[in-house]
Amino acid sequence: MFKRTQILITVLFATMGVQAQELTLPQHSQYNADNPFLISPVYAGIGDHIKVRLNGLTQWVGIEDAPDTQTAAADARIGDRSGLGMFLYNDSNGYTKQRGARVSFAHHLTLDRYDDEFLSLGISYNFNQFRIDVNNFIPENGQVITDDRATTNHNFDVGVLYRKDRFFLTLNAVNLLPKNLDSFGVNQVFEPNTLRNYFAYVGYSFMKNKNSKLEIEPSVFFQWFESDNRSVTDLNAKFRFHDFEDYYYVGATYRFLNDPDQPLTPLYLSPMAGLKKSNFYFGYSYQILTNEIAGFNIGTHVVTVGMDLFQGISNCRCTY
Repeated sequence: MFKRTQILITVLFATMGVQAQELTLPQHSQYNADNPFLISPVYAGIGDHIKVRLNGLTQWVGIEDAPDTQTAAADARIGDRSGLGMFLYNDSNGYTKQRGARVSFAHHLTLDRYDDEFLSLGISYNFNQFRIDVNNFIPENGQVITDDRATTNHNFDVGVLYRKDRFFLTLNAVNLLPKNLDSFGVNQVFEPNTLRNYFAYVGYSFMKNKNSKLEIEPSVFFQWFESDNRSVTDLNAKFRFHDFEDYYYVGATYRFLNDPDQPLTPLYLSPMAGLKKSNFYFGYSYQILTNEIAGFNIGTHVVTVGMDLFQGISNCRCTY
């Protein structure tokens, strides 16, 4: 009986998640793992090094065929004022599979070098492939599906980032072009083709003074989906403990759906911890679900590892 319940829940969430998953990678709390480039092209090249981050996210551990995502991101400085980045991902959710890549370019302007005031502009080209895997489909009345259904999408993201001292604000528009529905032959009356979503990410880092070892960074991430007017909000808090060039951190993310009938009702709570030692980075977060599926799994795990290579490739203050 429990096995049948697991299958039912998996199919239900896979069915409900196809529209949200198709040709767009869901955002979780990975950007908090010293990797905001995951959510915006404007962060390409911010840093005096080549930043490489590998991320693995396993959702709803304990449920068969639950969503599973792997990503690889790298960005680097090009000259003193520009940056390039590459992002690759592989995402599976039941019988649906996604693979994609994103190439980003950002340009960083210094508005006031004495007050550390900077403006960054970014653009990304996205390539996404969405596929329904039929290899494990069970024949129905002798009918067997023999060909995978797949479609590809080419798209663009744009963003702007404003920084002043320890304050930051980024605004982004993601997946500007509509998706092509012809490959699946779906009824366009019931299947929206709008992929656009918009988000803002804002925060501030507090330190008692330049010699303080404790840094506190509260931030807010807000995302709105144009197709159905859904929106979610993340409230984040990170506490970094500095040890010369190294640091350790703990923190948490509180995500909720912006529903006027259920204000501030959490979707999940995600404690996190990590460290940066020399050029090596490691981060881990655990998402505690608060919806109906919470009773059938043991949570979601997010692991990030990375390296910072060739430090000192730029001496512009806008790299900080």
